[in-house]
Amino acid sequence: MTADQAPLGHGLRVRHLTMMGLGSAIGAGLFLGTGVGISAAGPAVLVSYVVAGALVVLLMRMLAEMASAVPSSGAFSTYAEVGIGRWAGFTVGWVYWFMLVMVLGVEITGASQIVSGWFPGVPQWVVALVFVTFFAVVNLAGVRRFGEFEFWFATIKVVAIIGFLVVGALVLTGVIDVGQPVGIQAMLSDGGFAPNGIAGIAAGLLAVLFAFGGIEIVTIAAAESEDPARSIARAAASVVWRILFFYIGSVTVMILVMPWSSPELVAGPFVSVLDIAGVPGAGRVMEAVVVIALLSAFNANVYGTSRMVFSLSQRGDGARFFLGVSRRGVPNRAVWTSIVFGLVSVGLNAWLPEQILGILLNAVGATLLGIWAFIAVSQLRLRPRLEREGTLTLKMWAFPGLTWATLVALAAIVVLMLFDDTARQQLVATVGLFVLVAAVYVVREQGRRRRGARLSD
Repeated sequence: MTADQAPLGHGLRVRHLTMMGLGSAIGAGLFLGTGVGISAAGPAVLVSYVVAGALVVLLMRMLAEMASAVPSSGAFSTYAEVGIGRWAGFTVGWVYWFMLVMVLGVEITGASQIVSGWFPGVPQWVVALVFVTFFAVVNLAGVRRFGEFEFWFATIKVVAIIGFLVVGALVLTGVIDVGQPVGIQAMLSDGGFAPNGIAGIAAGLLAVLFAFGGIEIVTIAAAESEDPARSIARAAASVVWRILFFYIGSVTVMILVMPWSSPELVAGPFVSVLDIAGVPGAGRVMEAVVVIALLSAFNANVYGTSRMVFSLSQRGDGARFFLGVSRRGVPNRAVWTSIVFGLVSVGLNAWLPEQILGILLNAVGATLLGIWAFIAVSQLRLRPRLEREGTLTLKMWAFPGLTWATLVALAAIVVLMLFDDTARQQLVATVGLFVLVAAVYVVREQGRRRRGARLSD
């Protein structure tokens, strides 16, 4: 078995891969969406984060095992094709592409809305166009330059989170006196640790689970690193533990500093804590951080979509048009396609009626669950083969027990989603998306067979 051989650049280093993973996974989900999980589970949202984090750790270990043995710009799409069947690689790859394209529109729309508010009179579409053009240039500049830019861009977010954790520590230790109870006693005084019981923890899990999405881009980028087998092992582990630290650390500060049921905490958790600590201009500071978070994730996701469509085309599951590569080793046509569809997605956000856009975004909502399930099944199927070939440099723990346990956990989450109205809608739309893409594959293959039969007559 061989990876797809791509004439792409190979200039990414471990620090680039690490920050790309952080840049894609640490977005508005952390800075704005954390309050949703807290309102659902109370302080017990920490349990929700630990469960979600443990699941992501296992999935990334599976991906790292396969990616270190077979580096591929198609990552989990390639592994699904080889381990399960070509239909699986086609389906996973195009579903992932669709998911990221929709996310691109949401990210650039969110950032443009905030920035246009800073400059009255400047239309939002102008801001969006400037951002999209700038990041097109960044992505076309060569993989080393792209990696370096994303490294420093994502670093700003990381510094902001570290600063937040430091402020939280100063409040909790009494160095900054906020004039109200803080700490364990304050946390437990408002209904206890789990005020909404197991049901609240389950609801919190559904709220926070998808915040970890984006971390898988590390394995897509591994194929363009200087030493793929070594880089992916180091970067995957580093990204997972750093994200867990930032997410769980930030949530811990929030629920120890403020009552979990506080409306301000639910609406804007970071700003609320910084306001209590007396940080001047906390709202504007966090607005800037959110913009950077959205743009950093947009930048990383343009990379992810372009490499995925390039890999699909290499394997005959996309148009040959996307195989064009610049002198800098960049799949420039695939990058421009991602940029164009990102703009189309921005247009959908602006013009489509709410119900139609809602259907599209709902289809994105639970897509990660399907992709994660394909990753686990691919690893189950590929592990014996990789062992026979002697290409394993990194192994999944306690195989196959933990892989099966991950699949059981994913099935349990699906069951939980069936009992939540919003999540159930997302699940139905996502299943519909997977079925639709798989049906496209079947129709296309039947057309190929008919054309082949006519040619042989």
